[in-house]
Amino acid sequence: MNIGLKIWSTNLDNYAKEALRLYKLGCFNYIELYAVPNTLESLNAWKNLNIPFTLHCPHSAHGFNLAKAELADSNRKLFDEVRRFADGLNVDYIIIHGGLDGDYKETARQLKALNEPRALIENKPYRAVPKIAQDKTCIGYNKEQIEYIKNESGCGFCLDFNHAICASNSFKINYLDYIQEMMELNPDMFHLADMEKADAEIDTHLHLGEGQVDLKSLKRFLSIDSKVSLETAKKSRTSLEDFIADFNYYRSLW
Repeated sequence: MNIGLKIWSTNLDNYAKEALRLYKLGCFNYIELYAVPNTLESLNAWKNLNIPFTLHCPHSAHGFNLAKAELADSNRKLFDEVRRFADGLNVDYIIIHGGLDGDYKETARQLKALNEPRALIENKPYRAVPKIAQDKTCIGYNKEQIEYIKNESGCGFCLDFNHAICASNSFKINYLDYIQEMMELNPDMFHLADMEKADAEIDTHLHLGEGQVDLKSLKRFLSIDSKVSLETAKKSRTSLEDFIADFNYYRSLW
């Protein structure tokens, strides 16, 4: 299996030692690190863990929004730091959100201009998280937008199962059919968690088995060696013990 632990670059003091412990126990294969802006000073410490990394670019909550033409300069400055993280950690992929409340064709234009061969566009729910952007819609919620962004920019694709389920709920479409369409775009990797309500339009990142998503139904889209980041919330500020249960639950699906 190829399972990822999702944490943030700001989690160095509380999760780094725990992550190393779980890695040695064989509970995950790589860290998916969300690169919070202005945390480049943590790079060497993360690098010294000697764990494989995949990187997640900041999203609109941290001011990175490729869908807005007026943010092109600031987006590039933020991405310059992301690229330094990526180079330092020797990552395979940089996962990027398409933006919020804008134009997916602008997203494709800016992503192409970044000229980053490791970039993966991630699909999103239709509706944005209310606490981030009330009544706004996300870029990359359907196959049409993701396909256009991929083709125009030359990037790869990270399929987030929960985001696809949320989008399918917004449009009253069977989630398995929605995901099957997304699979036609040949994802390079995947995100997985559980959701409080299977018919919700907003992702809640619950631990596997704690929500209503029929996780076994998603297995048909995966192979045993698919690269899958478990994007489950952390219940403790200092321990990652709950991730062991997520790892065991995912392993039980096979």
